Amino acid sequence: MPDHQTTLHRRVAELTAREWDQERIRDRFRRLTDEGIPKKKLDGERLLAEREKILDQVQRSAEEYEFLSHSCAKSSALAVMERFGLGGMETIRALSPFPGFGMTGGICGGVTGGLIALGLFFGGDDLEDYEATGRTMTAARAFIPRFKAELGSISCPQIQEEAIFGRYLDPRASQENFEAFKQAKGYEKCALPAGVGARIAAELIIDSFKDG
Repeated sequence: MPDHQTTLHRRVAELTAREWDQERIRDRFRRLTDEGIPKKKLDGERLLAEREKILDQVQRSAEEYEFLSHSCAKSSALAVMERFGLGGMETIRALSPFPGFGMTGGICGGVTGGLIALGLFFGGDDLEDYEATGRTMTAARAFIPRFKAELGSISCPQIQEEAIFGRYLDPRASQENFEAFKQAKGYEKCALPAGVGARIAAELIIDSFKDG
């Protein structure tokens, strides 16, 4: 049985070789931009019954949105928001500076995007709704260890080094770095943490229906 690192490398290789239907992805994104994210009445029983299928769909959507947007933060959040009818597209705009925490070598956008989606689902509009805040913190405390277990870290440089490229390619550091990132198929490969973050957030949302 292959070890986890080998499995990750295989997933990166699959993303690198994937033929991305960019026009189809762009059309779906434009529809969300033009019409907004449709609200949904969630059926917990159905979500639980179709759990794995939904998780696969959410992960794939996040990977596709990352390839289109070049933003792991936007894509991980949008895939979850779209599937569960959460929030609006202004949230996606607000996530613009969050990949790598402003590309400073900080927290991966797959983490911030996933946490934003969890906040939209578990959180409340009332600033004094401490129960909702607590639910969101509980979800975050479950999300982060799972993300770390999957990719080894929540830090953009470490994820790049250990799971994606074998080294840290900071595309904002210089034009040379940017070209190296593109040559290394960075936008394809960085779909990995976006998909992971979206999938874990979707798992936590679906599993919250287990208790009725």
